[in-house]
Amino acid sequence: MNPFQIPTGAEILKNPVAAGIILVATVVLGYAMAVGGFMTAGIVIALPILFYSFYRLVLKPEIGLTFALIINFFIIGISRYIPIKLGYLMDIVLISTYIAVFFHYFDKKLDLKPINNDLTYLSVIWFAYVFLEMFNPEAVNKTAWFASMRGIGFYMVAVIPLIQLLYNEPKHLDRFLNIWGVISILASVKAWMQLNVGVDPWEQKWLDDVGGITHILWGNLRAFSFFSDAGQFGAAQGQILIVAMILLMNEKRLKQRIFWLVVLITGYYGMASSGTRGAIFVPLAGGAMYLIIKKNFKVILIGGIFIVMIYSFFRYTTIGNTSYQIYRMRSAFTPEDDASFQVRIKNQAIFENYLKTRPFGGGIGHAGARAILYTGETFLSSVATDSWFVLIWAECGIVGLFLHMFILGWIMGKGLYITMFQIKNKDLEVKTAALLCGTFGIFVASYGNSVLGQFPTGLLVYASMAYFTMAPSLDKMLAAESKNVQIKI
Repeated sequence: MNPFQIPTGAEILKNPVAAGIILVATVVLGYAMAVGGFMTAGIVIALPILFYSFYRLVLKPEIGLTFALIINFFIIGISRYIPIKLGYLMDIVLISTYIAVFFHYFDKKLDLKPINNDLTYLSVIWFAYVFLEMFNPEAVNKTAWFASMRGIGFYMVAVIPLIQLLYNEPKHLDRFLNIWGVISILASVKAWMQLNVGVDPWEQKWLDDVGGITHILWGNLRAFSFFSDAGQFGAAQGQILIVAMILLMNEKRLKQRIFWLVVLITGYYGMASSGTRGAIFVPLAGGAMYLIIKKNFKVILIGGIFIVMIYSFFRYTTIGNTSYQIYRMRSAFTPEDDASFQVRIKNQAIFENYLKTRPFGGGIGHAGARAILYTGETFLSSVATDSWFVLIWAECGIVGLFLHMFILGWIMGKGLYITMFQIKNKDLEVKTAALLCGTFGIFVASYGNSVLGQFPTGLLVYASMAYFTMAPSLDKMLAAESKNVQIKI
């Protein structure tokens, strides 16, 4: 068709059906605005968009998972600008994706073999325990359970099967890594702006209301980017730092090397600018894990010397103390001199005494300052948990803590075995090792901070678990692709 003869909007109105639809939509929108105001009118406008989005989701359910991975980074930051709880948006996206999968495969068979594995079963077992905690006799508020169980158990059991069903090809792994890398760069850029340009009015309000106590220390701002807090931001950037470092060392393509170098540099900047002391242990622990994976004496020796040098730099020198970020991280290596560390030890002793007669804990959503919103001032809510594992211990008891740690240990052990002995494709082995090391680093850092069950770290860890445990099937796909290419040549 001649481009100058394409029908214009005005000509489309000549069609009585199109004109009728526009007329009805205009009347409905005007009525909604007159009766309910702009909010109601906004809902009316959004409905067709939502219906179309769900239609597209049914056609291609993996769109839902891609969207979930992206909003995972921004969901808390956006809530500073929009006064509504956006955390439930993730629940809606994940549940909608499951519904879309049902309709997409309504008239055809869905292959469930990818989810028939121990990772899925372990996530179901853990969620079953979390669900039973709703009936914990020590729990006094069911709303607290519902609000907190999502980060503790629901997202794990929801995300892992979706990755295995919809994001189960090598191209999906690459997409996941690229999304993670790009948004991490943006996160560090935002942190740089907070430190050098200043926080915006909405961020300043958050600091004035609640954040300033922990994010402005001795007149220095701890950057938090668009994350929930500086602790979460620092740990997340430490995780992408070790992932990028491993990928960079083994990448041969120039374009990707440049990309991962930028991710590495910005990841380090983000981790340091957060002022989160425990974040430094993410790349250190991840790096130690990588030395084990390599099974190469020379690499282990060089890497071990490097780790010892980093530890010695922070532990036994005062070099760089004029920089607040370096001084802040250095304090993590001298816990005996840190007052907050001593307080944590005392709090753990308090929990130990309280939990002696409560093997199933005090109830999910009932421990730490976050519980005050639902339970008011109680014994558990008055004692800070700080650590992710202390939180699980306090809320799920020693039984829940052992179960949780057994599951995490099993997953890490299997991932380590697969990475070291089962994968033949070198590129996939490197990517799997990077995810495994990043996940291990988060586990170690979670002893000092409650980062594992928070946005965006939780979903990133669960997706990483799915990838390094289903790596053998990805390895077979890559081998089949390689054979096809050879035959064509």
